[in-house]
Amino acid sequence: MELMDGTRLLANRCKRRNFLLGAGFLTGLTIASQWHPVLASSRFSGYPFSLGVASGDPLPDGVVIWTRLAPNPLSGGGMPLVNVPVRWQVALDENMKRVVRRGTVLATPELAHSVHVDVRGLNPDRWYWYQFQVGKEVSPIGRTRTAPASYSYTQQLNFAFVSCQDWQNGYYTAYRHLAEENLDLVVHLGDYIYEYGPQSGGPRQHNSPEIITLKDYRDRHALYKTDPNLQAAHAAFPWIVTWDDHEVDNNYANLIPEDNQTQEAFRKRRANAYQAYYEHMPLRQSSLPKGPDTLLYRRLTFGNLAEFNVLDTRQYRTNQPCDDGLKPRCPQAFDTNATMTGSEQEQWLRKGLDQSRSRWNVIAQQTMLAEYNFNSSPGVGVFNVDQWDGYVAARNRLLSFLNQRQPSNPVVITGDIHSSWVHNLKLDFNNPNSPTVGTEFVGTSITSDFPTSFIAPSQAALINNPHTKFFDGAYRGYVRCNLTPKRWQSDYRVVSSIVDMNASVKTLASFVVQNGQPGAHLN
Repeated sequence: MELMDGTRLLANRCKRRNFLLGAGFLTGLTIASQWHPVLASSRFSGYPFSLGVASGDPLPDGVVIWTRLAPNPLSGGGMPLVNVPVRWQVALDENMKRVVRRGTVLATPELAHSVHVDVRGLNPDRWYWYQFQVGKEVSPIGRTRTAPASYSYTQQLNFAFVSCQDWQNGYYTAYRHLAEENLDLVVHLGDYIYEYGPQSGGPRQHNSPEIITLKDYRDRHALYKTDPNLQAAHAAFPWIVTWDDHEVDNNYANLIPEDNQTQEAFRKRRANAYQAYYEHMPLRQSSLPKGPDTLLYRRLTFGNLAEFNVLDTRQYRTNQPCDDGLKPRCPQAFDTNATMTGSEQEQWLRKGLDQSRSRWNVIAQQTMLAEYNFNSSPGVGVFNVDQWDGYVAARNRLLSFLNQRQPSNPVVITGDIHSSWVHNLKLDFNNPNSPTVGTEFVGTSITSDFPTSFIAPSQAALINNPHTKFFDGAYRGYVRCNLTPKRWQSDYRVVSSIVDMNASVKTLASFVVQNGQPGAHLN
């Protein structure tokens, strides 16, 4: 079926009047609600679909489709405190003529009038188009794709992974180019929003001081979602999302904040952040927060070709050792009780890898798993202890498991560090002759900064890290991956500038992993 580029997807917004199914369909609705009356008429102060549409977590028979009613998106949304029926449709064609699923769902004030429809009964491994309607207004048309049938032979999978999109640091030109790629899927590895107040020097600014309350987090998510390039990327492909730290607070660990908040105050802040995250992402109801707790780690399978283990390495982790930062490791960094994932998620990951029948086993997570000694001299090593380098025993357990149980082709995809890396994962990083048990691709940021002053020292330290095959800190962009049964190729796609909205894109480097041969090679 013909692919649509991101520009055409956005242009569908202009077609929305053509979608009307009858303006009076809401008038007679008398749906009862436990909390709020149902809106019987539908006049809005602005266009209610200002934040676009999205889809996510594709299954062989279904996908989640999302939108949020927000006629005044940057000031609480602008919706009355009533439930609003929203009609949705899924079709086989981009003009929404061959509708195969339809229904009505209530958008409620409790969830900021967001809508998460878990559409089922679809066919595997094919494109669908979807659209929402409220009153006389219709949303842009989005495109999504179901996963191949469970364990069916799958010839290839094309996806991109992204992370770290600080609004203030640059424009989302990378998303404009990503929306035009030939992809089945996008994986977002965290730092979808940043919590900071306005900072000068960049091309645009945040819309409030540092965010704390539920309204704060909602308005910040809405600000990011107003970007047309981000909307185009969401409308073009289904996404799998997970969070890192900035969705709540920089470098938080479990219920330990970076700032001087009491644990009770931070518990409330985390609950606010988690709720706003759910409200703005195409997630299933299984990820609906319960206060400050959310089940976000999960597993998605694409035929017999790939299985994604999507991790959450913030909610359950122990505190960063050695008072955090970039420094020599203290004894805490080797604590056997220290954890990135919590014991339950760790066991879930190991069990899933052990039982997997997929050719490529993807671990989608946040901070760099491989060891990296940032000291270019022969002396004491210097490590980022917010990464797995601060959780050495937990990392050793995972790498030993990969060595002993040998799940098929483990590949780790990582964000967080705003720079591009390729690592061969060693059973023992201190021994270059140690077995390579997996591969890690670390993607650069969409916009977030990697300080120029860090580039040369990081480059100089490569000599002390022979397992690291590639580093670049100068460029922003995304990683495009093509998987076949025989090999995995990662293309590091970078934009020429993040302050030029017309910036070009190029492939900086390509690396390949061959089936059955862990470790990456320059293509």
